[in-house]
Amino acid sequence: MGPTRKLTRRGWIRRIVRTAFASCVAAVAYGFGETFWLQVTRPRIRVPGLPPVFDGLTIAFLTDIHHGNYTGIDFVRRVVAATNALKPDLILLGGDYVHGRTGDDYFLPCLAALNELTAPFGVWSVPGNHDYWENIRRYYAAISHTQIHDLCNRGAWLNRGDSRIRLAGVDDHWCGRPDLQAALGDCGPDDVAILLCHNPDYIEERVADPRVRLALCGHLHGGQVLLPFIPPQVPSKYGAKYLKGLVQGPTTPVYVSRGIGTVSLPFRFRSRPEIALITLWAT
Repeated sequence: MGPTRKLTRRGWIRRIVRTAFASCVAAVAYGFGETFWLQVTRPRIRVPGLPPVFDGLTIAFLTDIHHGNYTGIDFVRRVVAATNALKPDLILLGGDYVHGRTGDDYFLPCLAALNELTAPFGVWSVPGNHDYWENIRRYYAAISHTQIHDLCNRGAWLNRGDSRIRLAGVDDHWCGRPDLQAALGDCGPDDVAILLCHNPDYIEERVADPRVRLALCGHLHGGQVLLPFIPPQVPSKYGAKYLKGLVQGPTTPVYVSRGIGTVSLPFRFRSRPEIALITLWAT
């Protein structure tokens, strides 16, 4: 009985080890697969004071493309095709277009692919921290060859009939010099402003203007890799508050997209890449 029990015990240990190893391999394989498992989310967001003629306005929000060694240009083109198929009224791009210290090689093809995006109210962009880290001048040089509108510390009016809403954008919170007042411009106290901003920490710390009725951000990738029983590891001073989805900031709601690409690790886990097709509705 002794040797038999010993062999049985060893057999169980081998089985446990094999099962654990197989589970790890399966999890990694799933993570690589999820990296390119694109998801279209369709949040409906109530915007106080939104003029009735803008009720139902659709915004396709793309952020954190991170074209580079992990996110190839073919995937970027697939994202563009999927976005155009949704036929949004407006397209907003939330920064971090490239990833890798050879960012000079990635800005031009990435922005050229994004230049194929089309929407009646146009395509608008702000930079993110990676665009600074990987040569912000290359970003501006690349975007200058496209029809994409630079919204960094700028604003524009979207008009329907006699009504209007303000589209505003600011520079990156970490690396740039965000100027909210320049972006809001001549926005009056009764006007509605939609703010495009890469990093949601900026909304928490710097946005207290009641004219901003909604902010759109990225930066956190939805955590990118969400492991059971382990808090998300995210680049935010506020932990998981702005992890993903619709979050209430100090004075305005914030929609935080999980983004498209990846950084540090070439896979996602329980945080699929996201095209957010946001529908605004009036009170």
